[in-house]
Formats: sequence, structure tokens, C-alpha cells
Amino acid sequence: MQVATSLFYDRNAAAMQALQSHADTLNTQVATGKKLTSASDDPVAYQTLRGIATATANDTAYKGNLTLAGSLLTQTDTTLGSITTQLQQASSLVLQARNGTQTADSRKIIGQQLAGIADSIAALANGKDARGQPIFGDANGGAAVTKNADGSYTYATTTGSPIPVGEGQTVQTGDTAARVLTFGGKDTLGVLSTLAASLQAGTATDGDMGQAITDLTDAGTQVSDVQASVGARGARVDILQSTLTTTANDRETLRSGLEDTDTTAALAELSKTMTILSATQASFTKLSSLSLFDYLK
Repeated sequence: MQVATSLFYDRNAAAMQALQSHADTLNTQVATGKKLTSASDDPVAYQTLRGIATATANDTAYKGNLTLAGSLLTQTDTTLGSITTQLQQASSLVLQARNGTQTADSRKIIGQQLAGIADSIAALANGKDARGQPIFGDANGGAAVTKNADGSYTYATTTGSPIPVGEGQTVQTGDTAARVLTFGGKDTLGVLSTLAASLQAGTATDGDMGQAITDLTDAGTQVSDVQASVGARGARVDILQSTLTTTANDRETLRSGLEDTDTTAALAELSKTMTILSATQASFTKLSSLSLFDYLK
């Protein structure tokens, strides 16, 4: 069989070019640490990597939101705990006032203290979170608790927008003042202010004080129920944070397998390729230098 000289050169040149191109690719992979330099290298893997990048960006935002939600829920829980403390103090004062040894003047002082506790609870309920939003009111910034001219109280019945913490998932970090401070058709601050006024006026009866103790116990139970709900939301945030971390680790493992260069394997392959290229070049040089007389020997 006869092989044309041009065909001989073309075949060898193509082989050496392919080897050189493969060596260049391996060099680039080692230098950049990336196996894929363009979508054409592996279209399926490239598309998967784009999806991973999008999911990672979304989870970065969700991670920040979860951190914020956890912090705000802690603040809400702390505020509810402070309200509970105030209610316990109020119950203790009413028990003192109900003691038969108390004088009218001492009951008047207790009434003043109860009025101060009502103001303190109202101030706590009107507190704002780290974002400057009402903890127990709506996102418009209105007061969660408003004291009316007749001494009664109006409570916010809506709260701020929930925080997105995952695909289709949100967490409400606050609650409504109405849920925190109303129970069984009564309101906590109304109970306190009414008894405070009657103690200061000297008109409070033993029955009034007994009913107030019962009402304050119910008020404390209501606050505890809300606090338990906040605690459950906090536990959910913890679970979501843990899940997010696990998902991020799994996603990174997948990304690395698709994109990152196995440096040891790539260097070994490069060494093998360069050896073959050198041998091919040497062979081509030797064969191309032979004359007809060399073939006839």
C-alpha cells in the first residue's frame, strides 16, 4: 500500500496537534483548579453548575434571613419574659393589698405601683425590634398599645410581615398586642388600671382584689402561651439553619465533583500526554528525515 507524503505529514501533524491541545487543556485545569472552562466542555455538567450557583445564592439570602429571624425571636421572647415578670409583681402587690392589715394609705401606694406596672407593660408591648419595627404591632409603625382618653386601651390586631426563610417558607417573629394582652374577653392593662384606680380611691373590695388575682393569673397564662409559640418558631429556625448547612455541604460536594480539578490525576495525565507527544514528535522527525536509499537498505 502506498501512502502519500502529504497524507503522512497531515496525519502526524493532526496527532501531535491533538496531543498538544490535550496537554494545554490539562495545564489550564491544573492552573485554574477548574475542569470546565466553557459550556461546551460538558453541557450537562455546566447546566447543573448554573443551578447550583443559583441555589447557593438563594440560600445565602435565606441564611441571613434565618439569622435575623432568630435574633428577632429572641428579642420577642425576652420582651414576653419581661411582661411575665411584671405580671408576677402585680399579682404579688394585689395579694399584699388584700391583706387585712393594710391601711387605706398603703393600699393607695400599691394602687400607684400597679398603675406604674400597667405603664411598664404598655411600654414593653410598644417596644421595637432590631429593625425598628413594632414587636407586637404592624409594619406601618403604629403603636401596639394605645391608651385612650377614657383610660381604656386599644391593642394592635395585626403584626409585621413574616421573614422568608426558604422556598415557600416564612417565619413570623412578632405577634399582635391583642393576642398577648387579651384573654377571655378581658384585657390585662384594663384589669390593672381598673384595680389601681379603685385602690387609690379606697373603693376596692376584697372581691375586686380576688378577681384581679384570678385575672392576672389568666393574663400570665396567655403571655406564656404566646411565649411558647415564639419558642416553637425559634426551634423551627434552628432546624432550618441546620438543614441549610447540611444542604450547602452536599451541594458543595456535588459542585466540586463536577467543576474542580483532581490535581493529582490531571498531573499524571499531563505527564503521560507529554511523554506520548515527545515520542510522537521524535518518531515523526526520524521518519521524515529518511531518504529513499534509507528505505532500500
